[in-house]
Amino acid sequence: MSGEIMGVLGESGSGKSTLAVSLVQLLPSNGEISRGAVHFEGKDLLCAKPDELQQIRGRRISLIFQEPSLALHPTMRAGEQVRQVLAAHSSPGKSALHQRTQQVFAEVFPEDADRISHSYPHQLSGGQRQRVLIAQAIACGPSVVIADEPTASLDPATQMEILAVFRTLRERLGLAMIFITHNPALLSGFADRVLVLYGGQVVECGPAEAVLRSPRHPYTKALFESIPAVSQERGNGRKMKLPVILGDSSRLSWPRVGCPFEPRCRERMNICTEREPALVNLSDSHAASCFKYES
Repeated sequence: MSGEIMGVLGESGSGKSTLAVSLVQLLPSNGEISRGAVHFEGKDLLCAKPDELQQIRGRRISLIFQEPSLALHPTMRAGEQVRQVLAAHSSPGKSALHQRTQQVFAEVFPEDADRISHSYPHQLSGGQRQRVLIAQAIACGPSVVIADEPTASLDPATQMEILAVFRTLRERLGLAMIFITHNPALLSGFADRVLVLYGGQVVECGPAEAVLRSPRHPYTKALFESIPAVSQERGNGRKMKLPVILGDSSRLSWPRVGCPFEPRCRERMNICTEREPALVNLSDSHAASCFKYES
């Protein structure tokens, strides 16, 4: 939906980045999508031809990668890196290319656009480099931006600045966004909807307020309880031992039978090892995949 922010939440190894590249058919050569569909503007992208995907990537759907220091060319000025994105997806004249680059930098760097555009990546802070990636992402006027952990390597203050940039772009440009993160706190007051991944499976999804305030899946609840601020708040000021989720999400067996979270779940039942639970509607818009809610 235009202007909607979908938060994708999960710990490392949950499949968040794999989901991001799958949406635009950028899986590595040994990767395979065995089922499902990606519907965009009336078309299933999994059935799109390479030349059709080339027209969609960057122009209609853009992707912001995790690490700016790796995604940006170290010996190329920031402005030139945005101009190359524009040139790859359109054929404007030199003057139009320069003008559009200036417009994009003004959107992302309202106070220092000219200096930033003439700087090399090593001359910029982590937050500034992240904004250059955002400038690349919005350069061609996409309708959807997929941001893969765009704040992971930033300090808390800079994280809030990046979220403010995204909010402004949504208001001005009507961008829809898929915002991927391992930090639930970033989604509060920012995302409209939240999708929780574990072991490559959706375990809970719904309106952000419902998922963040009243999590229903055991994994979602355990994830939130392991956040220090949340644990302290629930302890009413008393000192509490920080809860942890026992086990390792990266050691899932394959092929597997049953619920992927079962080995680590404190609420597991016998049926959890027999088959995989389906998503159960808890309300008109909130769902969780747990046998506790199956009738």
